[in-house]
Amino acid sequence: MSEFAKLWHELEKLRSMLDDARAQTPDLTANVHEELRSSAANLIDYVTLRQLDLRPLQFELERRGLSSLGRMEGHVRDAVYQVRARVWDALRCEGGDVGSREEPPLPLDLGTPGEVSEQILHHHTHALLGPRPHGRHIYIMVTAPSAAEVEDDWVTRLLDAGMNVLRVNGAHEGPAEWQQIVETARRVAASRGVPLRVLVDLPGPKLRTVAARPGARVIRWKPERDVHGRVVRPCQIALHAADVTVATSGKATFGVPGKVFQSLAPGDELAFRDARGRSRQLVIAVLPSRALVANLRRTAYLVPGTRVEHRRDAETLAEFCLDQVPERPPIVRLSTGAELRLEACPISAEALADERLLIGCSLPEAVAALEKGARVIFDDGKIDCVVEERCGAGVLLRVTRAPEGGAKLAAEKGINLPDTTLPGFDLTSGDETALTFALSHADMIGLSFIKGPASVLALYRRLAEAKHDLGVVLKIETASAFAELPGILLTAMQRYPLGVMIARGDLAIEVGFQRLAEVQEELLWLCEAAQLPVIWATEVLANLAREGVATRAEVTDAAMSVRAECVMLNKGPQIDAATLALVDILRRMEGHQYKKRSLYRKLSLRLPPPPSARQLRPVQPLALATLGDDQK
Repeated sequence: MSEFAKLWHELEKLRSMLDDARAQTPDLTANVHEELRSSAANLIDYVTLRQLDLRPLQFELERRGLSSLGRMEGHVRDAVYQVRARVWDALRCEGGDVGSREEPPLPLDLGTPGEVSEQILHHHTHALLGPRPHGRHIYIMVTAPSAAEVEDDWVTRLLDAGMNVLRVNGAHEGPAEWQQIVETARRVAASRGVPLRVLVDLPGPKLRTVAARPGARVIRWKPERDVHGRVVRPCQIALHAADVTVATSGKATFGVPGKVFQSLAPGDELAFRDARGRSRQLVIAVLPSRALVANLRRTAYLVPGTRVEHRRDAETLAEFCLDQVPERPPIVRLSTGAELRLEACPISAEALADERLLIGCSLPEAVAALEKGARVIFDDGKIDCVVEERCGAGVLLRVTRAPEGGAKLAAEKGINLPDTTLPGFDLTSGDETALTFALSHADMIGLSFIKGPASVLALYRRLAEAKHDLGVVLKIETASAFAELPGILLTAMQRYPLGVMIARGDLAIEVGFQRLAEVQEELLWLCEAAQLPVIWATEVLANLAREGVATRAEVTDAAMSVRAECVMLNKGPQIDAATLALVDILRRMEGHQYKKRSLYRKLSLRLPPPPSARQLRPVQPLALATLGDDQK
């Protein structure tokens, strides 16, 4: 049997597999939206062939100058039949191997040609994300900061920089703040004639740590010092009337009784002895905004009952006791080998009586699902643990990895359970709140922490009840979602428009940082096979957005994002600079790369001038036959 006959035999096996898969899986596409029917069929073709090791066949095809099927994602059936036709032509030319064999008939369904599959993907992308951006085909999504920061100037700067989609995180703030963000953004975009789509993320069943025991009620204020311990900037504390609730945004604040607050003047002092008995003074000042602040030049610890004197020119005008002292979040200190009890909330009296280290979990069902040997990962991968045994309503964990010198674990830190399949939950109360808002204000919603097709169906039931055609973005951020991605995509393709976000933060924790590069590649391939737009997310140019300076690693990462249809930036004080930089990177890279295909645009290259005749030395010509196949 000739080599081409062997190739024909292998390609016939692929053709047979594709036909059998289509015949055996009609129910998988029965409910698919009409806009996605051909895309779903192509996805089934791709998953069918990727269950084989195609590398030996690819090497043989490439050796003979044929397509190696290495870029078949968007047009699987067409790619196989195109190569099959070339091999048939070669067999016919061999004569003896073909004999009187008639050319095989082409199938009725050749599949989507490659150039058409790209057009279909662009069509689906525009349906979800809006008109194509000017001068590029890749969109940029920016996460909105707090409502207080989203003013006309912020929106204008981001639109000018290149923002196409605004993301509102449903895990932060609430409907009133979200409405302010969206209305401001839409108004500014409309006034400038710029298209802008809005995505609202559902918070999902995010697992968080919960403080098991109350923390100490103490405030610590400290000034900024240089390396020699000298104060370079006093601690600045915002003052307010004690009976007025203020948004702290993480800043130091101090509630003063109303009458005292009204009588404060610049230069006055609030004097007290702190929890250590140290004498301290807060010096009153007025900011240009007319807000009252107090400057402290020495570290102080305040506890409930601290007596404070209002002084002016060494005269005491009033005295009061400090009573509004919040609890400091309790911290569990962990090192490798330590034991930690993870308990379902509400935490039982028996667990509280246990003298071992203890932390709560916001989702009781998650703790109940844990089995011996399962991994539990805290705080974005900082602490790895394994379940040793059941312990009442909780489990006993052993820390298998922690930073050198130990780590602090506080409340509201993330929990990842990569080895545990959680029960199927309907939408959480937080999801319902964000979804209700999105139905009136957004163009699309992000479904967070998908575990499998059931998660998608739970959302689709609610959307059907609301009779709304919101676009849906599937956020792939768990190991279970990655493992079930073909089923998730085929289920999700019942609605249109549809897209996928590669949420690389939690996904890296779940699958392991070493596997992230491989996993994100597979996600890109599967989504291209489904002809669905992909959003490349998490920490893109994060240092540039925060600090104003990009790292080499994140610039390379941003360049790789050119294979997605949209790139998401998070928030930061320099987010407009990060957006401008990303636009520049994407425009450059679009000339070199599309999906897996390298593009050969003209480069600024030239050969060096020839050496002078005196420098020439005779060189024996190298026969082409001496070159390896990879050098020809």
